Amino acid sequence: MAILAASNPPHPPALLILPFVLLLAAIAVMPFINKSWWERHYWKASVLLGSSSIVYYLVGLRQFERVAQVAHEYVSFIALVGSLFVVSGSILIRVKGEAKPWVNCVFLALGAILANVIGTTGASMLLIRPWIRMNKYRITAFHIVFFIFIVSNAGGCLTPIGDPPLFLGYLRGVPFWWVAKQAWMIWLVVIGLLVAIFGLLDRQNFLRASRQVRERETASESWHFDGLRNLWFLGAVLLAVFLRHPPGLSEGLMLAAAVGAYRLTAQQIHDANEFNFGPLREVAWLFAGIFATMMPALDYLGEQAEQLGLDSAMSFYWLTGSLSSVLDNAPTYLTFLALAMGREHLSVNAPEDVRLFLSPRGNELLAISLGAVLFGAMTYIGNGPNFMVKAIAEQSKVRTPSFFDYLFRYALPVLLPIFGLVAVLCFWRGR
Repeated sequence: MAILAASNPPHPPALLILPFVLLLAAIAVMPFINKSWWERHYWKASVLLGSSSIVYYLVGLRQFERVAQVAHEYVSFIALVGSLFVVSGSILIRVKGEAKPWVNCVFLALGAILANVIGTTGASMLLIRPWIRMNKYRITAFHIVFFIFIVSNAGGCLTPIGDPPLFLGYLRGVPFWWVAKQAWMIWLVVIGLLVAIFGLLDRQNFLRASRQVRERETASESWHFDGLRNLWFLGAVLLAVFLRHPPGLSEGLMLAAAVGAYRLTAQQIHDANEFNFGPLREVAWLFAGIFATMMPALDYLGEQAEQLGLDSAMSFYWLTGSLSSVLDNAPTYLTFLALAMGREHLSVNAPEDVRLFLSPRGNELLAISLGAVLFGAMTYIGNGPNFMVKAIAEQSKVRTPSFFDYLFRYALPVLLPIFGLVAVLCFWRGR
């Protein structure tokens, strides 16, 4: 993914942000108004609203390179998400019996660690199905929500593999282990608090079941793994992330790995995983519209950035985080990194400039990094895995919160205080 072309920056009118707002509103509201209609026609709304932005950029602004850039970003995004979805769906983790609360807590903590090794998308797709199985007799909405909080988002904030924004920073010169060295204590605090809150809720949920059911369901827990040869394909996908030249090689290798895993996996494994392409299809259509309509939103933001009053790490943290809740966090990360470096007359496209920026302004980069990764958990559209986890849970007949229920019942009361604590610990008093 590339940063906005500085040689001929687009100047979209503020009115062009309206399709993006309408698409977000439709995703949030339409399942309330007419869920069955929305499930049949959501892709049409995504195409219609996305096309309005693309046509204006091509015909009105003649920004062919900008549209091509966004198209490439979308293809890269779907290639990564899709290949991880297919390969992870070809690995079966069988769970017999039910998990006690402490087992669930350990599972989520291990998932947070794994997110830094195979990415939040890979960890989410690999673990969501066994997570549902191991809690099948008492699973509720908060099980899915905290899985999204921990495995699909906050867990992956230590390495460039963990989340796309950090990978973009790595490509531009941020050392591989820089974020881990700066943020490992904050990672422990965030993951520790989230796992602790989940543990309290899960213990209450566990105790609601009758004693006979609890003893019967947790008496003989066992695990079995099938399709482990697909770990080779998973490794190929992770390798492809780092192959940026020639163009198309990375996406081609990801596609080949997905096809290989799908074709070589026994049908009984896919059947046991209840694997189908429905969740991936939903993400592909909706994010096509999101990528297209957020293009003018991000460009307008970059144009007005000087008026936003970004003069401290604290302000970078909150604004990057707020926008990453509803915009794709990768281009949001790059937009604010470019703005922060531009104030020092440095270029985000020059690795030596990035390394120079780290010395006096490293706290601003940490603020942008944490804001982009952590706040992706605030809404279903904040990060790609969120929607996929929701879709897989619903496919497995698990009740999930609506868009607003997720935001107001879970994200704001649970995440916002924790993110506020991060701000105080890291960026208070001009740090």
